[in-house]
Parts: sequence; C-alpha cells; structure tokens
Amino acid sequence: MQSLTKRQITEDELVALVRRGFGSTAALDEWRELTNGTYNAAYSVAVDGRPLVLKVAPPPGLDLLTHEVDLMRTEADFYRRAAVAGIPVPEVVFADFDRTLIGSDYAFLSLVPGADLHTSKDGLTAAQIAVARAEVAAITARLHAITGPGYGYPLRGSNSWQRSWRAAFGAMVDDLLADASRLGKPLPAAPERIGELLRRHADVLDDVDRPALVHFDLWDGNVFVDSNGRVTGLIDGERAFFGDPVAEFVSLALFRDLADAPELLAGYAEGSGAPFALTSSVRRRLNLYTTYLYVIMAIEGATRGWDGPERDSYEAWLSERLEAQLAML
Repeated sequence: MQSLTKRQITEDELVALVRRGFGSTAALDEWRELTNGTYNAAYSVAVDGRPLVLKVAPPPGLDLLTHEVDLMRTEADFYRRAAVAGIPVPEVVFADFDRTLIGSDYAFLSLVPGADLHTSKDGLTAAQIAVARAEVAAITARLHAITGPGYGYPLRGSNSWQRSWRAAFGAMVDDLLADASRLGKPLPAAPERIGELLRRHADVLDDVDRPALVHFDLWDGNVFVDSNGRVTGLIDGERAFFGDPVAEFVSLALFRDLADAPELLAGYAEGSGAPFALTSSVRRRLNLYTTYLYVIMAIEGATRGWDGPERDSYEAWLSERLEAQLAML
C-alpha cells in the first residue's frame, strides 16, 4: 500500500545501510520491497546469504499522529523484551537510530518463517484458523506477564508516560483527540464529545494495577503461521505500550464481539493459567479501547495521503462502528 510515511531507499543507500550494520565486506545478495505494510517501508534482503527484513521509519518532518513518534525504537524495544520471555518475535539483528545515513531510523530484523494469517486463511480450515487464534491468545497471555516501569507509550518522553493507567490512558486519549481536531477528519461526534464520553468511564481504569506489555496491533496480518496454521511469530510491535492487558483483545478480535470468539478466551486462559471472564469491568474497558482504536483508524488516513472513493467508503463504514461504540458509552 502506498503511504506518505514510507521512506523509499535506493540500492546505493541500502548498500550503505548494510555496510553500517554488517561491515565493509558484507555482501548484499538480493533485495525487494515488501508492499503489504501501511506505515514503515520494508524490504526483503539477503546479507551474506542470510535472509533479513529491513524496516525504514518515515522521513522526518511528516505530520504524524502524536503517538507515532519514534515508533521503530518502540518496536525494537518490544522485540527485545518479548524475546527474553520466550515470545516468538523477530530478532533485532542491527538497529540504527542516529539518523546520519538516511535521516530516518532503520532496523534489520530476522525473517519470520511462514506467511501472515490474514493472507493464509483461504488455505486453512475453520478449525485450523481457530487453533491458530487460540495459540496467539496463549502466547499473548505470556507476553502480558512482562511488566514495564510505568504506564503508557514508552521511549519518547510522551505525555502518556504516567504512574497510573487512568492517567496514562487519559493522556493517550487527549493526544489522539487533539490530533483529530487538528486533522479535521469527520467523526460521528465532535472530538470534545468523544472525550467526554470516554472520561465518563475513567473510574474503571483503576482496576488495572500492573503495567503489562501490550502489543495492541495483533490482527491476523501481524501473526505469522506455517502451512498448517501453527504460529511462527508475531510482528510489527511498534504500537506497543505498557498498560491494561484487556486492550489486546481489541485487535485480537478486530471487528468482532469478544464473546463470539471463544477460541481467544480459551487460549488466553491456557496461556495465563487462569480463566478470563468477561466481567462488567472488562466489557467497559474493551469499549474504551475499541473506541480509541477506531478513532486512530478513522483519522490516520490524513497523515498517509490516503483519499479517494475507496477510502471514503471505508471511513464511512468505520464511522458506523465507531458510532455504535459511542452509543455504548
């Protein structure tokens, strides 16, 4: 997918990146662009015969969402923390954040075998897909055992970095709604009204007493599986934050009611060693986080250069779902 955020590189630039990361004698055997992503530019490369993925962050100076600052640094940190806990994620082979070569952050990652679940589903049975999603949920439960030093988005001096989840999520919402006002994308309610509705339920956020590591983008496109549907890795950890594990289910059950996804509930219970109940608190928090994600999805197109009839149709469809979430608040 084309996006203003994708920083295209030339072969000469790529050779320079390879030499920075792997030495002056390193050989770039082959390379090609990976076009499925929507934010970073990504390339399949082979360096001295080793298959890798190169990710390049957006060029500086773009008008991004507030929480999208330094996302590649968050992604590298996420992978390193997750790997220590035995979560199947890419290895950060080399990362460079000084921006002296191409003006953008970049990272070489190990190649995760298999293909993403989103594009693999046509070749899998319904039972295999359910098993894959249960496995993802079990892995996610182990991920959530990782505890951070605070709440919110890490590594960027964010307003959201707070001592409580209520304060952190409130700052995340405030930043996002300021972005919505600035970008002027149509929403089913004014940003100020959306903020009022979300703050009405802020008390339920006090039920969160530990800053768990949350991926927050675990839809099927970011889950890799083998030909039998078994999970080989989780990718694209750039949206990660420390907060409420319940927030993970927004993308795990994207556009579905979690009550209609028993494989996720069973898998998570297996991974955590404890039942996962859809209590009143959990349902209210899911509503808050779903609303937050839908607002992101509704306004991010303005920063990507996405427009036209197809985008308009998608945003209208998404607006209906956001409106339903707001009605529940």
